[in-house]
Amino acid sequence: MMPLTYADTGEECMIKKIGGSPEAKKFLENLGFVVGGSVRIVNELGGNVIVNVKETRVAVSKEMAQRIMV
Repeated sequence: MMPLTYADTGEECMIKKIGGSPEAKKFLENLGFVVGGSVRIVNELGGNVIVNVKETRVAVSKEMAQRIMV
């Protein structure tokens, strides 16, 4: 298990755990990051990580991406 920020660009990963405060977990859940779901890094741009999650592209900060364990 590793943070999402360590995954390779283009690699499809399964979300195993989401850490952080209850507010951060709820925020990520509302964006589509749920345990058991798949996520793929599209690009890293200006301190943000652009990912595909549930057929949608979402940009999250590196700090938030560190809380998503794959």
